[in-house]
Amino acid sequence: MDNRDPAVSVIVIVYNDADRLPTAVRSVLDQTLHSVEVVIVDDHSPDRSFEVAQELAAAHPDRIRAFQLPENSGAGGEPRNLGITKARGRYVMFLDSDDVLELNACRNMLEAAERTGSDMVSGLCVRTFLDSRHGKIDKWYEWLYRTTRVLDSVLELPDLFVFDTLSTNKCYRRDFLLDNDLRFPKGLLYEDLLFAARAYLAAQRITLIPNEVYYWHVRENAKKKSVTNRRHEMSNFTDRIEIHRRIDALLRERGYDELRLAKDVKFLKHDLVLHLRDLPFRDQEFRHEFARIARGYLAGIDDSAYDALLPIHAICAYLLLEEDWPNLATAVDTLLNRSKLSSPLAERDGRIYWCSDHLYDERARRILDVTELGYHTKSVDGLFLRNALTSYDQDAKGIRVAGSIVNPLGLIPADAKLSASLEFKARRKSLQQFTFPVGRIAHAGDHLEWSAEAPLASKLRPLGFIDALWDVRLVLKVNGKKTSTRITVGDVPLEGSGRLRARPRLTRLVSDTLEPEVSSRGHLAFQLVAAGALSRRSRALIDQALEGAPGTVAKAGVRKAKKVRRNLKSGDTKLRAYHEIFMKLPVRKRTVVFESHLGRQYSDSPRAIYEEMRRQGLDFTAVWSYDKSPEGFPKDAELVKRWSWPYLRALAQAEFWVDNQSYPVRLAKRKETTYIQTWHGSALKKMGFDSPEFRTKTKAQQADQQRVLDRFDHFLVRTEHDVRTLVPAFRLPDSKIVRSGYPRNDSLVAAAKAEAEGGGRVRGALAEKLGIPDDRKILLYAPTFRSSPDGAVQKFEPPFDVEEFAERFGDRYVLLMRSHYLNNVVLPPSVRGRVIDVSGIHDVTPLYLLADALITDYSSVMFDYALLGRPMLFFAYDLDDYVNGLRGTYFDLVKHAPGPVVERTGELYSALDDLDAVDRDWADARKRFVAEFGEYDRGDAARQIVDTFFRRGGQK
Repeated sequence: MDNRDPAVSVIVIVYNDADRLPTAVRSVLDQTLHSVEVVIVDDHSPDRSFEVAQELAAAHPDRIRAFQLPENSGAGGEPRNLGITKARGRYVMFLDSDDVLELNACRNMLEAAERTGSDMVSGLCVRTFLDSRHGKIDKWYEWLYRTTRVLDSVLELPDLFVFDTLSTNKCYRRDFLLDNDLRFPKGLLYEDLLFAARAYLAAQRITLIPNEVYYWHVRENAKKKSVTNRRHEMSNFTDRIEIHRRIDALLRERGYDELRLAKDVKFLKHDLVLHLRDLPFRDQEFRHEFARIARGYLAGIDDSAYDALLPIHAICAYLLLEEDWPNLATAVDTLLNRSKLSSPLAERDGRIYWCSDHLYDERARRILDVTELGYHTKSVDGLFLRNALTSYDQDAKGIRVAGSIVNPLGLIPADAKLSASLEFKARRKSLQQFTFPVGRIAHAGDHLEWSAEAPLASKLRPLGFIDALWDVRLVLKVNGKKTSTRITVGDVPLEGSGRLRARPRLTRLVSDTLEPEVSSRGHLAFQLVAAGALSRRSRALIDQALEGAPGTVAKAGVRKAKKVRRNLKSGDTKLRAYHEIFMKLPVRKRTVVFESHLGRQYSDSPRAIYEEMRRQGLDFTAVWSYDKSPEGFPKDAELVKRWSWPYLRALAQAEFWVDNQSYPVRLAKRKETTYIQTWHGSALKKMGFDSPEFRTKTKAQQADQQRVLDRFDHFLVRTEHDVRTLVPAFRLPDSKIVRSGYPRNDSLVAAAKAEAEGGGRVRGALAEKLGIPDDRKILLYAPTFRSSPDGAVQKFEPPFDVEEFAERFGDRYVLLMRSHYLNNVVLPPSVRGRVIDVSGIHDVTPLYLLADALITDYSSVMFDYALLGRPMLFFAYDLDDYVNGLRGTYFDLVKHAPGPVVERTGELYSALDDLDAVDRDWADARKRFVAEFGEYDRGDAARQIVDTFFRRGGQK
C-alpha cells in the first residue's frame, strides 16, 4: 500500500458470495477517482468468499486489503464495524458484495464533501431488478435528490431521516464516525436503519447530490433470499422492531417528537405493511407470535400517526393491535389488492365502517370509518369484490371448488337474478381463455355462496410451455350487471385425491400436469408442470438447451417480438403512424369527430351541434370519442376510445373536428380538416397565456402551446367579454371568431322564454329519477376546481359540512352536488335523499333546468345559469387566495356578481334562509349580467353553426 492515505475507503462486506464479490470490487477499482482503497471484510463465510478476497488483495496489494471475522456475526453490522477500524481513507463508504458503485460515485461524493465541509454526503441509489425482462429499475426516493442541497441539520429535511435509511449510498468523513462512535448494532438485521439515524442526528452538515451513486441489485427469484425477502422468518420482524425501539429512544432523548411522529407514520404505512402482506401465507402459530410482538410496539405509537395513513393501513394496524384475525384477514386482502373491497362493511348513524365490530369504541369508529372511500356510492359493476375460497378438491379429471363472495351493505338484493362462470386465462396476454359454468350461486345475507366443477383435464387445452401460468376468475352477473372477481385462497389447502392431468396442444413431453398454486396476491392460479418421468426428462433437456447458444438466440427473438408488440402500443409509435400513415390517407368527406371534455362526457356544445345535425336529418358520419367507458354516448354514432388506433385514424381522415377543450396536443391537424372549437365557458379566472402557469413556461413550451391553439379554425364566443379575454389569451386572430353564442345554451334560452311567457316550469323525469319530493326546492351546487401552484388539481372536499346542511335545510331543499369533471365527491349515507351527488350525469344542462337556484364560486356555470333568470349565490370561501394567489380574475366578482358573494358558511346559510329575498333583490343585477356576458346567446346557436358549416356549400 502506498504510504499516502487514500481519499476514500470503500468497505465491502461479504458472506457466502464468492462468485459476485469480484464484480463489486471491480466497480470500486474502476472508479474515476483513483485515490480509493478497498477494505473487504468476510463474515466468516463457509464458501470461498475469503479466499477470493485474499486473491483479489494479492492481485492488487496497493489498493485492496482483506479481513475475516473469527466467527459469523449473523448480520451486516459487525463486518462493517471492523471495516471502519481498518479504513485509512479520509472518507468511508460501504458496499455490499452483490451490488456495485456507479463509475463516478467516489469522485462526486468526495468533491461534494470537500466543497461543503459536510460530515456526510448522500446520493441517489438505484434498485436494479436483475430478474426483470424489461430492465425494471426503481430510483430510491428520487424526489429527495432532484437538486444539490446542503443541510445544517437533518431537521431541515425530516423526510431524509424518515425515508432514506440506507447506509450504502452515502460517504462519511472517517473522523466524524470515530468522534461520534458511530457503529452498526451487533447481530441485528436492518442495521442500516439505526446507523443512518444516528449519523443523521450527529451530522452538523449533510449534502445531498442528484447523482446516481449506488446500484442495489435485486434478485427476486434467487434461491437464497436477501434480508428484505426473508419476512417468513420471525427473527426478521423481531429485529426490525428492536431497531425501531432504539431509534425511538434516540428521538425521545433529543425531544424530536415531530420527527418521531413522521417515522411512526412511515413504519405503519411501509415497514409494518411489508410483513402484513405475508401473513395470509403463514400458519396460525406464526400469526399469533407476530401479533404479540407487534402489539407491544404498536401500543406506543401516538394516535395522531393513524390520521396520516391511508384508511386501509390504519385499519390493518388497528385490527392487528386488537388481534382480530377474521377482520384483519379481509383487510390484508385489500392491502394486497388495493382496488378490492373485502369486507361486508357496516352502516351506523349515516357513516360507513369497515366492519361491525369494535364500534362501541370512539377510537375504533374513527379508524374504521371508510365513508370517504365511497364504497356505498358504487354499483356492483363498479366494485372488485372479495371472493374467498371455502373448499377445494381435485382428481385426475378436474377440480371441485366453492367460495363466498362478499355482499357489501346488502348491495346485491335477495331477489337479484344471479349467474356466474369460472374463467381460466393464460397469464401471458393474447393467449387462450376457457370458461366453465358455476353450477350453484345463492344469496346468503352478507355474502353469496357458490360452487362449481371444472373438467380441466378434458376441456382446458393449453398450448404447452409458453402458457404455463393460468389465472382463475369468477365472473358474476347481477341483474345483468357484470363484475369480475379473483379467488382468494386463504387457509384452504390446495389438495386432492390425485394428480390433475393436462393435455397441452403442442406436446406432453414438456408438461403433463396442472398444479394449483397461490399467486403473490393470494389468488388461486394453476401452473403447467412436468410431473411424469418422461415429461421431466424432456423438460430438463429443453431447459438445458435454452441455456446454450441456440436458446439464447431463441429467447432474444422472443424478447424482440415482445418489444415490437409493446412498441406498437406506445404513444410514440401511434404518433408516428398518425403523422406518417393516417394523415396521408384521403379525407372522409362529411365525417365529423366530436369530443367533449377530453372524452369524459357526451355533453356541452358538441352534443348540441350533433343533435341539431340529427334533427335536421343531415347526411354525415358521426364519430364520438370516449375516455373510459362508452356508456351514455349516442348509439347512432361510431364510438372510438380516446388514443386508440381507430380514434387516431378517425381524426386524421375527418373533414371536421368539433370539441370544447382540446384534442391531444401532439396531434397535428391537416389543412383539409376544419376544427370548430366551441370552448366550454366564458372566463372569470385568467386563462391561456394570461394564467400564471403559462407565464412561467419556457419560450419553447409556449411555442408548443401556441401550435396547439393555432389548430383552431373557428372559435365560438357568446359575448364580447370572450373577445376581450379568451381570444387574446389564446392569441387567436379576429378572423377565427364566431359570434354565435354557445349551442349548449339554446335550451336554457328557450326555457327562460317559456317561463317569461307564463308557461311555468315542469320538473320532468330527472326529478323523479333522483327521487326529489315535489314540496322541496332544488339547489344546484357547482364549484370549479382548485389547483396548486404547480398546476396539479387539488382534491375536492365540500367547503361546508354536508351533514349540517342536510339537517338544517333538508325539509325545504334538496341539494344537488355537481363537482367539476376533474374532481369527484363522496357523500355520507346520512344525507341520502337530501344531498345528492349528480357529478356522474354527463350533461349539466338538465341540472340547470331542474334547479330553482344555483350555488357556485368562480365557475363559468354562472354565465350559463344566469340565462334562466333564477337566484344565484356565490360561496367564495377562498376569495382572496383565489384572486390574488391561485389564478387571478378578469373582473371583480364582488362588483359584477348577479347574486350575493359570501365567504363564510353562516352567510351562505342566512342567504338560503330567505331565498325569495335573494331572488327579488338581485333580479336587476341578473339582467345586467346577462346583457354584459351573454349577448350572443339568443337560442339559435346550434342552428347557426349547422347551417354555416355543415349544410352543403357551407363555410369551411
